[in-house]
Amino acid sequence: MPLLQQAVALIIIICFLFRAAVQKKKNEISATEFRLWLAFWLLAALAVIFLKRIDQMLQALGFSLSGISFLFYLGVIALFYLVFRLRLSLAKLDRQLTEIARQIALQHKK
Repeated sequence: MPLLQQAVALIIIICFLFRAAVQKKKNEISATEFRLWLAFWLLAALAVIFLKRIDQMLQALGFSLSGISFLFYLGVIALFYLVFRLRLSLAKLDRQLTEIARQIALQHKK
């Protein structure tokens, strides 16, 4: 990755880190969620900085793809996992809401 692209990527990462810090200060996100985002963006910065080493490591392991492709695929997998988790959470909330509505309806029927 050329130096200019790395610099732009790092600036974008710094903006996301700053945004997460502002959200934490305004109590829009919890401390745990802030630490999660902090770890994620710091890992992203390390990946950008050490992309050449990731390329070398992948080649040593016998993979024909570049480091950036590998990171992209990892990101897609992570997004699918997060969507799956969100779907499970929504289904659980739906069941809980249905149960609450059922209990309220039964109380008002009496």
